Amino acid sequence: MAALEPDTVRTYRQAAEMFGVSERSMGSWWRAYRSGGREALAVRRIRRPGPQELISDEERGTPFQAMADYSPEELLIGGPLWTRAAVRELIRVVTGVVMTERGVGKWLRRHGFTPQRPARRAYQQQEKTVRAWLEEEYPAIAARAKAEKAQVAWADQYGLRSDTAPPGRSWAPKGRTPVARANGRRLRVNVMSDIASRGALWFTVFTGRFTAKVLTGFLDRLARQAGRKVHVITDRHPVHRSKAVRAWLYENTDRIELHLMPGYSPELNHDIATARFKNEYASKT
Repeated sequence: MAALEPDTVRTYRQAAEMFGVSERSMGSWWRAYRSGGREALAVRRIRRPGPQELISDEERGTPFQAMADYSPEELLIGGPLWTRAAVRELIRVVTGVVMTERGVGKWLRRHGFTPQRPARRAYQQQEKTVRAWLEEEYPAIAARAKAEKAQVAWADQYGLRSDTAPPGRSWAPKGRTPVARANGRRLRVNVMSDIASRGALWFTVFTGRFTAKVLTGFLDRLARQAGRKVHVITDRHPVHRSKAVRAWLYENTDRIELHLMPGYSPELNHDIATARFKNEYASKT
């Protein structure tokens, strides 16, 4: 304001050009200075108050305790894991507050919750062997299948149990692994499936043990339903390498070929993980 006081400049425009600001700002500053002095020009930073908690401290403990004691399935509001959608419904039922799923996520993080995967056992993987198989053996299999106008498919078998923790994430206090309650009756079935490179799926469900008879019966149906030769890629399960299976494959070479992947690759369940092999290889070719 010193430039205006001794009449160094006569208009707001001249002062604005001198200090490199807008004429409007200069006028506002000058009026503030004339009415309140230099103190009126001090910048006052006013922090905007954030949105208040829609859920009071007293109400907040109820959904947290429910999440600790029950699963959404037990409360009939969702599946076995505490997802944002399930927590949103719990809050609505318990407190009457309606929140968006995004808001629920922010609210949970604010109070020390994080989405966590259930603990799982790590399996050893020989990365060099897997890489060599991916870069050398698999391209050879794919080339043979193309020349023979055959199908390439990835196979695996696994068990489904009623007392197994479901896959996914469940919200829980940070540092405290969530627990998914399971049925104590331990119902179980076994599944063998085969996924082709372009998404075709074949599967069978059985309650007994996985044996050579089960495998060869599945492969026989697979060849019939595919309508052409199939190159099946799978893990090194003992049944896959059994004498009975090798004898069956020898007699059905024109219909089925079995290719075994390296040990511990890429994960315990190949049906889910082998797509990454295919996608990674396809991105390089």
